[in-house]
Amino acid sequence: MKRVFKVLFLGVALFVMSGVANAQVKIAHVNTAEVLDAMPEKAKAEKDLEKYYNDLQGQLQTMAQEYQTKMQDYEANQATMSNLVKQSKEKEIVDIQNRIQQFQANAEVDFENKRAELLKPMLDKIQNAINAVGKEKGYTYMLDMATGAAVYIGTDAIDATKDVKAKLGIK
Repeated sequence: MKRVFKVLFLGVALFVMSGVANAQVKIAHVNTAEVLDAMPEKAKAEKDLEKYYNDLQGQLQTMAQEYQTKMQDYEANQATMSNLVKQSKEKEIVDIQNRIQQFQANAEVDFENKRAELLKPMLDKIQNAINAVGKEKGYTYMLDMATGAAVYIGTDAIDATKDVKAKLGIK
């Protein structure tokens, strides 16, 4: 009877241990920057972004040329201008300066928005591929080597947020 109990106990222990061994955390890494650089559609996006940048630069050049023309006219003719005309010309020059500054600020934001718009389909495609690979390979986590962030978290991942909050005394 003792022998049967030992064999049964050993069998249960091996079964439990095999379950624990199969519950290993599988971590992988991916370099999304490398994947993005290798995508064929990235070249077109970069070309489109360069064209957009050049368009913005062209508009800025036009505004700068207008500013230069007004300044040269003002400097050349200021001695013969009445005070009222001088004030009017000075106001025009200040207005152009303000428009240029505003345009530059808006252009930076627009450029970054355009970049995000062009990259979004590729980044979505990469994320979908990461999710598929993570599921297929049974990874618990996939880390992005380009950013250091977790880009895939499997269904068997352990969330320790509650434990950390408890350790800090936070509810």
